[in-house]
Amino acid sequence: MTDDLRPLAVFDLDGTLADTAHRQRFLEREPRDWDAFFAAAPHDPPLPPGVALVRQSAVECEVVYLTGRPERCRADTEAWLAAQGLPAGRIWMRRDHDRRPARRTKVEILRRLARDREVRVLVDDDALVCDDAERAGFTVVRADWARPSDALKDAQEREGRT
Repeated sequence: MTDDLRPLAVFDLDGTLADTAHRQRFLEREPRDWDAFFAAAPHDPPLPPGVALVRQSAVECEVVYLTGRPERCRADTEAWLAAQGLPAGRIWMRRDHDRRPARRTKVEILRRLARDREVRVLVDDDALVCDDAERAGFTVVRADWARPSDALKDAQEREGRT
């Protein structure tokens, strides 16, 4: 099978493939230090369950990464994925000044992807993203293997930051 015909497996990064626990402290203070939060991303340890699932999915699917990280983090994100030995794939990122909730931006991109290809699965840790994706008819795997962060969840929904 060629990549052009294979279904898509769509993976979130933070909390799904990348363990952000070490940088949560930047979101737990006021004001939140977004620059430090994103600057620390290259040091995220991988989350083994997510890494195993993305590798397993790559056998039958083309892997696509869908993250709420801003576009300015692209080089660090590409380097992190390569350093983990994860499958190559397109990376969809938030425009630098897009502050819409992740559940809206991600479902919008999923719909765009689904116009041309089967989206076999979305794997994400954000319950609101998962809920909206399921309501839109997508198959979802809820990444529940990372320690949840209330500060990050608030940032994803109210501040549209990741």
